[in-house]
Amino acid sequence: MSFQESHRSSDEEEALYSQCRAAYLAVYRSSLTNITSKQQLCRVLQQAGRNPSLATLNKYWTPRTSKLNFDDFFEILRCEKETEETELMRAFKKMDVNGDGYVTHSELEKALTTRGEKMTTEEVNTIFSLADINKDGKLNYAEFCRLLLSTAEQCQVAALEKLEADAKLKIQNFGSQSYSPPESSVSSSSSAAAAAAQVAATHPQPPETSDTTGRKDSRSSSRPSSARSRRSSLANSITMTSSSAKANKVPEPVGLQEWHHSYVKGCFFLEDDGSIGSLQYQLHVPQPTSVYLTIQPLSLSHRPDKCSPWTTVDTALFVMSAGETKEDSALVHFTESKDKEKYVWKGELNSGTYYLLPFTSGCRLKKRSKKSLSDKPVELVYRTDTGELDLTRELREALSDIFEVIDLDGNGLLSLEEYNFFELRTSGEKCDKDAWAVCKENFDMRKNQLTRQGFIELNLMEATEKNGDPADLWLTLEAMGYNRMLELVEACPFQIDVHCEGTQLSLQPLSMDSGPKLLNQTLQKSITARTGAKALRGQENVFIYTFRGEHRISSLIANKTNQKVTVHVNNEQSRNCSSSRGMNVFAVEVPARSKMVCQHVLPINDKQDWTYNCVETILTCT
Repeated sequence: MSFQESHRSSDEEEALYSQCRAAYLAVYRSSLTNITSKQQLCRVLQQAGRNPSLATLNKYWTPRTSKLNFDDFFEILRCEKETEETELMRAFKKMDVNGDGYVTHSELEKALTTRGEKMTTEEVNTIFSLADINKDGKLNYAEFCRLLLSTAEQCQVAALEKLEADAKLKIQNFGSQSYSPPESSVSSSSSAAAAAAQVAATHPQPPETSDTTGRKDSRSSSRPSSARSRRSSLANSITMTSSSAKANKVPEPVGLQEWHHSYVKGCFFLEDDGSIGSLQYQLHVPQPTSVYLTIQPLSLSHRPDKCSPWTTVDTALFVMSAGETKEDSALVHFTESKDKEKYVWKGELNSGTYYLLPFTSGCRLKKRSKKSLSDKPVELVYRTDTGELDLTRELREALSDIFEVIDLDGNGLLSLEEYNFFELRTSGEKCDKDAWAVCKENFDMRKNQLTRQGFIELNLMEATEKNGDPADLWLTLEAMGYNRMLELVEACPFQIDVHCEGTQLSLQPLSMDSGPKLLNQTLQKSITARTGAKALRGQENVFIYTFRGEHRISSLIANKTNQKVTVHVNNEQSRNCSSSRGMNVFAVEVPARSKMVCQHVLPINDKQDWTYNCVETILTCT
């Protein structure tokens, strides 16, 4: 979850990385444990010397956030400045009515129990008793701030020293979402630190997202070096040439224009936990036939001279036979070949029903940097000369693009089913038939379907009902992948085309609760069916599958032991490679007797050769 790009030197970056590791392990037992609440995020940020306001916490823990992993936390630390004395003093001075350098018990209690993340009176009394050294009922907040920052620094130093002294912690690596997270062991933060965080939250300053220089640290990097000897490791090295993609291009069938054709649109969406979701589809073929199937990113730009940023995102489509249950479904084929941005499969299908599962590796669709507050968000609404509310041109263009994405069959109209896919995405609720009838009375419809103009009118009505408050509009836009500059950066629209020779076909979208699980199982089958397994040295029952496709390399770990294993993965020697994990060094925790996709790798520059060089090592086996 990348919140802001860093431009620190390598020494500064390593120092920040060590600080981040130490803070995380001071709060959790394992680096693979996820942060599962806003309170936990606040606690681990405080351990790292940050003083997050409520606004800052809400920026990273949104209503759609269910968990954050270590990678996410590391990116947050790169964005958030360490607590400074001037910041704390500024917050206290707002409570110091007479400006004498002191805050009374009643003033502090009012601030901490009525604003922000409210504290109890008992908690405030405990804090005040610790901070009121001379027991005169007043808090010398200048001295308190110095004491707080000194204590926070000592806690960070102690955590770093613990990390250096503990050999087991020192070799641990990070960067994996936990499949089954261990229980967290949360250390108790000091009451003074909690109070200071709350004071700043009750008087929040504009949250700063600019980079802050990490403190220099004379310690060497705590990341394991790729040159260190490994007792249980496996090295894979694969060189891919930029011309290899052209060699296996699938030719378009002769007379394709005469084949029966159907298409459907969709979109990959980046979720807050880093996963990627999309609709899935059902294809029915009434008799055996030749099939030419493609998937590709869909351009939506209103300006022909502007290239859409998602057009380089890799796509794929898995074809599954639809069994009586989802577990009975079997992998048939997937689009392995590529023609420019289009991924292609050509072959024969028997009569029957199939699931089409869209997939993207995540190498080129990742969380983007948050725009700094100096970049003013695009205006969404304005008042006309007559005082009426209206939508800005920029918002109308964005809504028109959203209409294109959710108009799945491309007929220029939104059916109730299509509109509900949008509603489930943005609000989590469906529009029933009665509500749809109300829409028919108030907005432009044709054939009981919502037109583009009607869709824009509906959003205008919602803005009008909120008296111009754009908050709900922003929630909708962000759910659809837009940032505050109305750039589509966390979504990738796509189009699926299916051609069948000599027979009609039926293609329709599905919304399946088991969709992500089915896609994961299918992805695993596509890897294990196309490549052999190699056992990690010294581990007869832990295997690595490395699939080399025409345009993608994917690896999978199979743990056949009766205990979970943690595998360290090092890509530092790879060249011109981008990993779906977002880091060159990370760890994967694989539960007992299970398989897990380790990573996908694509070239950063398609026009250059690329070398995949990965070393997988067992770290723990518990």
